[in-house]
Amino acid sequence: ENASYGLTLCAECGMISELARTGGGRLVAVCTLGNDAPVTPCGRCRQLLWEHGGPSLLVEVDGVPRPMTDLIPHAFPEASNFTNPNG
Repeated sequence: ENASYGLTLCAECGMISELARTGGGRLVAVCTLGNDAPVTPCGRCRQLLWEHGGPSLLVEVDGVPRPMTDLIPHAFPEASNFTNPNG
C-alpha cells in the first residue's frame, strides 16, 4: 500500500490479477482487512470488483455483507459491453 492512490497496488488488485492469471471465475464475496479490521475498497477497486463479480458480489462493510450495487450504484458497465470505435 502507498498513501498515493496512483502508486498503490491494493490487495484487491493483486487478488484479481491472480484470478485472471489462474483462469478466472466470478467473485462471490470479498472481505478486505487493514490493521486487522475490515476496510471498504477504494473507488478503483470497487470498479475492478464489479467487473469480476458483478452487481451481486458481496463486500463486507461495517460487519455486514452488502452487494456491489450499494458500494458503486452507477458503475461502468462490464468491459465486454464496450466496443472498439476503430473496428
